[in-house]
Amino acid sequence: MININIENEYSRLNTVILGIANDLGVPPKEADAYDPRSLYHIKNNSYPIEDDLLREVDNFHNKLIKHNVDVIRPNNINNCNQIFARDLGFVISNLFFLSNIVPNRHDELKGIDEILKNLDVGVIKLPEFMHIEGGDVIVHNDKVFIGTYSDEDYPKLITARTNNSSIDYLKKMITSKEIIPLDLKKSNTDIYKNTLHLDCCFQTLANDKAIICPDGFKNKKDVEYLINHFGEKNTFIASLEETFELTSNILVISPDIVVSRLKSNRLNSWLEKKGVLVEKVNYSNVSKMSGLFRCSTLPLNRE
Repeated sequence: MININIENEYSRLNTVILGIANDLGVPPKEADAYDPRSLYHIKNNSYPIEDDLLREVDNFHNKLIKHNVDVIRPNNINNCNQIFARDLGFVISNLFFLSNIVPNRHDELKGIDEILKNLDVGVIKLPEFMHIEGGDVIVHNDKVFIGTYSDEDYPKLITARTNNSSIDYLKKMITSKEIIPLDLKKSNTDIYKNTLHLDCCFQTLANDKAIICPDGFKNKKDVEYLINHFGEKNTFIASLEETFELTSNILVISPDIVVSRLKSNRLNSWLEKKGVLVEKVNYSNVSKMSGLFRCSTLPLNRE
């Protein structure tokens, strides 16, 4: 059995599901894109090929193995993009929640069926009208930050993945933690005006340390709250371009080890000056599909 426990995003990572880049099928058409970054690369014939994706995910896998992380892989589903495991579910304390993901990604859930059967707890499935994906959920000890979109045009935005109904549900389910919704910018077509998930603009590194990308948030007050909470000296404030490059989407293996994008020079230097070992990985092709290291992983257990 797999013991699950997640209380934050930075305690020592023991067990994680890492997505796979096998058997992606034919490149998607414009009508199949579910985020503006993928749409851009489809239109410009720069959408990544499978061999490049396999190489990048394998390099990431090797970094996890190097640091003694137990890595579990989904079962392969033919003609299905299974790289972004994060969105399929999330763990809060010792509870596993299965996400209600966008309909054209439902096949991905089949890939983790066998893994879920081996968890030491049951799986909680939210009602269908409660939309939520794991990339919008950041557990932070006695708090859970959740990226959402609350405007009336929610149904028209395929990039809006987490709604208020799911937040209300989690408030009732997780009474031991404060549930904090954070509104994100959304656009179906403009990369610079869309934040696909919360982890594309925010990541905790320690109890008092975080990465924040102000341009990803809809409300200035949410940015001010986060900076005040973590302290300006302990917060890496990303630029618009760094937000565009998904700089915050690192994976924290432990408080002193992270996996980060090779070209995130300013963030990597900032972390290294604070004594953090930065494992740098080229993930440039995976990033064309709107995700990096956190998006590719679904942690099941941290110390």
